[in-house]
Amino acid sequence: MFGSAICLLALVAFCNGQPPQYTVPPAKLEAIYPKGLRVTVPDDGFSLFAFHGKLNEEMEGLEAGHWSRDITKAKEGKWIFRDRNAQLKIGDKIYFWTYVIKDGLGYRQDNGEWTVTEYVDEQGNVVDVVNPPPKPSTGPVQTPPPPVVTYPPVTKPPVPDCQVSATVVQGRGKVCAGSLVFSEEFDKTSLKDMPDWTAEIKFPEEPDYPFNLYTTNGTVALSDGSLVIKPVLLESSFYEGKINEELDLTNQCTGQVGTTECRRQASGAQILPPVLSAKLTTKRKFGIKYGRIEIRAQLPVGNWLVPEINLEPLENVYGSRRYESGLMRVAFAKGNAVFAKKLYGGPVLSDTEPFRTMLLKEKIGINNWNKDFHTYTLIWKPDVIEMYVDGEQYGSISPGEGFYAIGRKNAVPHAAQWLSGTILAPLDQIFYISLGLRVGGVNDFADGTDKPWRNKNNKAMLSFWNDRERWLPTWYDANLKVDYVRVYAL
Repeated sequence: MFGSAICLLALVAFCNGQPPQYTVPPAKLEAIYPKGLRVTVPDDGFSLFAFHGKLNEEMEGLEAGHWSRDITKAKEGKWIFRDRNAQLKIGDKIYFWTYVIKDGLGYRQDNGEWTVTEYVDEQGNVVDVVNPPPKPSTGPVQTPPPPVVTYPPVTKPPVPDCQVSATVVQGRGKVCAGSLVFSEEFDKTSLKDMPDWTAEIKFPEEPDYPFNLYTTNGTVALSDGSLVIKPVLLESSFYEGKINEELDLTNQCTGQVGTTECRRQASGAQILPPVLSAKLTTKRKFGIKYGRIEIRAQLPVGNWLVPEINLEPLENVYGSRRYESGLMRVAFAKGNAVFAKKLYGGPVLSDTEPFRTMLLKEKIGINNWNKDFHTYTLIWKPDVIEMYVDGEQYGSISPGEGFYAIGRKNAVPHAAQWLSGTILAPLDQIFYISLGLRVGGVNDFADGTDKPWRNKNNKAMLSFWNDRERWLPTWYDANLKVDYVRVYAL
């Protein structure tokens, strides 16, 4: 159906009549007494296990389901999904599908069905809920009382005014439609008072190789109820000539220690990034799949400045390079005056053009978007992504037959990796929020006569730095300011 190229990648269940090369081990489902659901799959060298299921309702294709959870670590040779609040009755049926990543490839086990016929305890022993065994006694032997008939707890219906949402919040159970599931008003006095956020400390690299490093050294503040991220010249923070020396961030580095994400040594034209900036994320603290993300912010002014108001994938299920696992821009407008009237929002699924910006939607402003605060909203549904500014919708993007189909038509080399997900793949996983400020780089600005560097030139960063007498005066209001972040369930 999709051509012989997909056969070579072994990413579909059957191709030209040939069976798949790997079969996902069958999942073992158990109803825990008095309440709970446990799903177990033996470890076979996986890097991820996902369980999707519905109670007493058949799955519609590869939908997320009432249960939708990615497990990223095995325990004692097993991958275990657990819902401690599930209240199951004898005769209940669970429809489900599972997904694993093995050796970098994704595999599914579809059309699973399981019926509750018994209960087990935490150790897996069968529990007789009709005639439970009497507790051992150390006193005189007595005639046991008549058996007490007990029944498993009755599943309580949702609260009448709570319609269960399709939104999935990392680490939580079901949420009510329309409810506020995350809020940050930035009314604190210190980053230490914001436990939901982590600051990046590293040299950012692929796929965009920006001309800055991330640090909290003079680059981030909380002021008048807003988060303020500001760019600072490396040499003004250290001393003149520092760009030609070494900088080691290892003690605080959030990147991969032992690589150039944590330590750089300048050499010739390969200078240190000449600008310090900051990036805060909710990674490992708050993640979501589907919802309404609302952020009020003022974008930065200045040549070659790029705001980062994004949703980023938590686990990079479909790959960690070239935006293989996707990125969603809630608000994006370049700091150059010539570009600043153009606002963009939507998904980025490739690092290079034309597919890098093909799916983004554009809104032309009467004034530059960085002149004032605006409320930027992204509504992420299982079948469409919508973009708004100040309550006005300016775009939507639907996957149609799937982002794979769109990517394949545009020769995106990693599009085949999305076949292991839903039609919305790679945007069908848990994403977290990121707020930051980037400078330059090799993808966001096309080569032209006014740009001091060429994207594929190994002297790009040096050429940018040597042109500072032209771009630095334009940074008169270069701060990214964020008033609040609010996330609502669909």
